Parts: sequence; C-alpha cells; structure tokens
Amino acid sequence: MKTLVTGATGFLGSHVARQLVERGEEVRVLARASSDVRALEGLGAERVTGDLRDAASLESALAGVTRIYHVAADYRLWARDSREIYESNVNGTRNLLDGARRAGIEKFIYTSTVATIAVPHHAELPNEATQASIGEMIGHYKRSKFMAEQCVLQAAEQGMPVVIVNPTTPVGPGDWKPTPTGKIIVDFMNGRMPGYVDTGLNFVPVEDCARGHLLAAERGRIGERYILGGLNLTLKGMLDMLAAVTGRRAPRWKIPHALAYAAGCLDTAVSRVMGREPHIPLEGVRMARHKMFVDASKAGRELGFVAGPMEAAVARAARWYESNGYIAARGAQPAVRAHAA
Repeated sequence: MKTLVTGATGFLGSHVARQLVERGEEVRVLARASSDVRALEGLGAERVTGDLRDAASLESALAGVTRIYHVAADYRLWARDSREIYESNVNGTRNLLDGARRAGIEKFIYTSTVATIAVPHHAELPNEATQASIGEMIGHYKRSKFMAEQCVLQAAEQGMPVVIVNPTTPVGPGDWKPTPTGKIIVDFMNGRMPGYVDTGLNFVPVEDCARGHLLAAERGRIGERYILGGLNLTLKGMLDMLAAVTGRRAPRWKIPHALAYAAGCLDTAVSRVMGREPHIPLEGVRMARHKMFVDASKAGRELGFVAGPMEAAVARAARWYESNGYIAARGAQPAVRAHAA
C-alpha cells in the first residue's frame, strides 16, 4: 500500500509522514519546488514535486496511491493577497479530491481545523456535533478551511471514503516556519512578550496529534469529524507553563482587547508602509476575543486517541527552538531546565 502525504514539509504533516514511515508504510510526499524541505531530512520517503493549485501536477503524485493524508494548508493570519489562501486551501482541496476520485483512493484523511467547530455562541463546550456557519469564521484562514471542509463533507455524501480530523493547537518539536503558536513560544523565550490577552486554546502534543491521524485512518467512520485535542488552557496558563520549563518570567500584564486591537491597527498601517508582515495580525487579535475550548472526547471513545501531558510537549518545543537557533543566547543558562520532561 502506497500512501500520499500532503503538507509533509510543514509542522504537523512532517510528524504524520514520519510516523507512517516508522510504521513501515511506503510513503510518498508532495512538495512544491519552492518549499523549505528541512522537515523532510532523513525521512526516507519518495518525494514528488507538485502543487495543489495545479491539478495537472497531481497526476504523478496520485499514481499507484491507495491512501491520502491531506495535511497541507496555507496557515497564515495575514497575507498581502488573501486570494492565495483560498486558492491553496479550497481550490487545492477540490483538486486533490477530484484526483483521488479518479484514482480510486481507498481512504482519504482530511486535516481540517478545530476552528470550524470552536465557535463562541454555544453554552456548552463545542464538539463534533456543533454546526457553525461561515459567518462565524474570523479571518481568511478560518473561512477558507470551513469552505474546504464543506467540500470534503460533500464528497463523503457522494460516496468518497473520507474521514475528517480537526486538530486543535499542536505544540512540540519540528516547527520550522514557525506556526503562529510557535511564534508565541519563540517570542516568549526571546523576552519579546510584555503582556498577554485574556484568551484560551485547546493544546495538544504534535506527536499525539499526528498519531491521531493514523488512528482516524484505521478506525474512523466515513464522513465523520474527530477533534484531536488535549488540554483546554488559557494563554496565561500556557505562558506560566513555559515559565516553569524555561525558568523565564511569565508576563503579568493583562492587555485589554481594545488596546491589543488598536496596536494591531497601528502595526498593520506601519507594515503596509514598510512592506512587511505585521507583528500583530488583526485576525489574531479578533480571534483572541473568545476562548477556543472544546470537548475532544469523541476521538478517545471511537479512535482510542490519547493526548500526552502538555508540559512535556512544551519542554520539547522549547528545547527544539533553542537547539535550532530561534532563541537568542542567554549566557550559559539553557532555555529549558534540565529536569523538564
């Protein structure tokens, strides 16, 4: 059985691909010619050049494949041209679904996001039964992923063997880009975080989240969604956890949302003039207005999914960022305390 993984040059996708290889599967990865391929070093998988936005380029990637893990996504909270995000996340998913249908794929595991579920107007914790609308999606990334998920659900209704996973916020080693969450950790470790906003997320160790993809392929029901999550934690709680594993002081100043929004507006205006990406993306500020806590118990019941301890995952992430040059030197003192797991 040959398995295709998209997004293997990225954070979560690289972990999915490595776990498949370690399990002994024959793995092929799709990567753009311009991709940063550091995450593929030593992987031992076949590499095919292609682009989800170019349907013709997917033919060779799909030849002889029986299973697909579609992990790739344009995960940005800001883009000069927002159409790029939709082109990759929506049209790219459509192209891959069409190619998979023609190739007779036996199983298609689609990596969505918890953002399509974790909306703020419900009294109880959102779960896979929560029905959100596109109007509740904040920003182009969330809207594009919502639209792509709808395409996948429609394909399942038409008979395609599709299972959807909705990861929460992965944390751990191997975040080369880094992701928006990774940037928070890096900024904290570099002393560039004077305060925090009152928000929260569900966090999950990236290795466990990747393992959840494999479980979904083996045990997931066709057309179903599975939240791959771990711990509901405020941003302040995450920063306190980082402080505990790194020995750095957690910020104590809680920044009002109105002030954060004003700072984001100013930073965006300056960024336009300077031609750079904003340090404070407005979409991120708007997302932070509600806590994205969820009930992730379904994956445990149906898939046997278990998320490990977050403090250990935070320590692995901090150690990785330090060893790969993301953290400014701080004398002889290591970034992560030796006793951290």
